[in-house]
Amino acid sequence: MKLRDSPSACPSLWRSLPCPPAELRLDLVLSSGQTFRWWESSPGAWTGVLGGRVWTLRQDPDRLWYTVYGEEEEDGRPAEAAKPDGAETDQILRDYFQLDVGLPALYCAWGAADPLFRKVAGDFPGVRVLRQDPVECLLSFICTSNNHISRITAMIERLCQAFGRRLCRLDARPFHAFPSLSALAGADAEARLRALGFGYRAKFVSGSARAIVEGLGAEGLRRLRAAPYAEARRVLCALPGVGAKVADCVCLMALDKAEAVPVDTHVWRIARQRYGAALGGRSLTPRAHQEIGDFFRGLWGPRAGWAQAVVFCADLRKGQEPAGSRDRAWGGRGRDSCGDGPP
Repeated sequence: MKLRDSPSACPSLWRSLPCPPAELRLDLVLSSGQTFRWWESSPGAWTGVLGGRVWTLRQDPDRLWYTVYGEEEEDGRPAEAAKPDGAETDQILRDYFQLDVGLPALYCAWGAADPLFRKVAGDFPGVRVLRQDPVECLLSFICTSNNHISRITAMIERLCQAFGRRLCRLDARPFHAFPSLSALAGADAEARLRALGFGYRAKFVSGSARAIVEGLGAEGLRRLRAAPYAEARRVLCALPGVGAKVADCVCLMALDKAEAVPVDTHVWRIARQRYGAALGGRSLTPRAHQEIGDFFRGLWGPRAGWAQAVVFCADLRKGQEPAGSRDRAWGGRGRDSCGDGPP
C-alpha cells in the first residue's frame, strides 16, 4: 500500500477537523517523548498507529487533516473490512489530542501566574497532553528508565513487530498494533524481550503485563481514570518496574490526572534553580516527589501537568540540557527511588 502524505493524494480518503496551531502543533507534541509510535513520514506529515489503525496526520493554518489506512492480508492484499466511519475517526482524534480542552486560555492563565512560563511559551504554542491507551502508555514508559527518545522509539517498534498484530505495509514499511497484555505476559516473553535488547526492562514489561492480567485487568487499569489521583498512583507504583515518575507519566497521559507532574532530577533542578524552590533534600525521595509536584500544582493550578509539558518541550527543543541528554524522554532521565531504574 502506498503512503498518502498529503490531502492532494486521494482527497476522498482524507478528512479534517478545525484545529489551529494555537490548539495543536503536531511537530511539538508527537516528537516530545509523550508517545513513541509516530514518525515524520514526509515534511509536515506524521504517520503512526493509534487505536489499532494506521494514520497519517498533517496540518494547515486552520485544520488538522488525517487519513486512515485499511488492514492488509499477509500477502499484501487489502483485507475485507468496512471503511472507517468518519464520525468515529473524528472522535478518536478529538479524544487522543483532548481537543475539548481550550489551550490558549490555559496558556494565558499559566503565563499570568508564572513569568518564566510566559517567557518560553510564546515560541511553543499548541503543546497539549495526549490521552493514550493506559496499557500502551504504561508498558511504553516502563521502557523509558535511563533511556532516550530515539532508543525508546526503536525498542517500542521492535516490541510491536515481535508481539503485535501486523496492520499493513506502507511503501514497504510494516506497521503493527501494540501487543496485547496476554502476549507480553507469556512464559517466554521476558526471554524474547531480552533478546530484543530490553535488558533489565524485560522483566518489568513482562512482569507488569502479567500482574495486570492476573489482577485488575486492562479494564480495571482503564477504570483508574475515574479514581482519585493518589489512588491511581498507588496502584501503578505497586506494579513491577513502576516508580513515582513513571506512575505520574501514566496518570497524566493516560488516566486523566491533569494535576500529575512527572518529576525526575531534571525537573527537580528546574524547581530549585529557576524557581528558587527549596524542595527535597540531597536526593530525589518520595517526599521530594510530592513536594515538587505540590509546588508546581500551587503555581500552575489543576492542569499543572499540562503546563509542565510546555516547559519540558521548550527545554527539549532549545537544548538547555548538557550535551548528550537533549534527546531524553519524560520518564527516561535517571532512576528514582520507587523502582524506575535497574535493580
